Amino acid sequence: MRTLGIDPGTSATGWGIVEGEGNRVIHVAHGTIRTRADDPLPRRLLGIFEGLNQVIAEHHPTVAAVEDIFVSRNVQSALKLGHARGAAIIAAGLNGLPVFEYAALVVKKSVVGYGRAEKPQVQAMVRMLLAMGDAAPRDAADALAVALCHIHHAQTPGRGRAA
Repeated sequence: MRTLGIDPGTSATGWGIVEGEGNRVIHVAHGTIRTRADDPLPRRLLGIFEGLNQVIAEHHPTVAAVEDIFVSRNVQSALKLGHARGAAIIAAGLNGLPVFEYAALVVKKSVVGYGRAEKPQVQAMVRMLLAMGDAAPRDAADALAVALCHIHHAQTPGRGRAA
C-alpha cells in the first residue's frame, strides 16, 4: 500500500508518501506546498489542489489520509483550514484515491504513543520510524505521521474514517 498523508493548511500543506504494511514501512517522498499569504483564498486553494495533483501524478499513491480539523477557538482559522482540507480531499478523490481522516490526537498517539505530543516529538519519531537521515520539515513530518497512522489503522477493519 502506498499512502499519501496530507497535513492541510492554507499557507503550508505538508504531504508525505510511505509504502508498506504493518511494521515494514519505507519513506518514499515528502514536501510542502506553499501559497502566498497575499493571494486571495481561492487562488491559494487552487495552488493546494494543483500541487497535490502533481504529487499524485508523480508518486502514484493508492490511498490518501488527511488530518481532520481540530477544535479551534479562532473560527476564521478553522474555516480556512476546512477549505484547505476540502481542496486536498477533492484532489485525492478526483484522482480515484480512497480518502481517510484522522484526528490529530489519533495521529500523535499512533506515531509517538502520546496524543498530546509536541511537533518536535512527532518529527523525531517519524524520522526514526522511517529511518530518515534528516528530519522532514514540520508540515511534511506531520503529513508523514498521518500516512503512518493510516497504515497502522488499516490493519484493523473499521478503524479510520472514510471521507
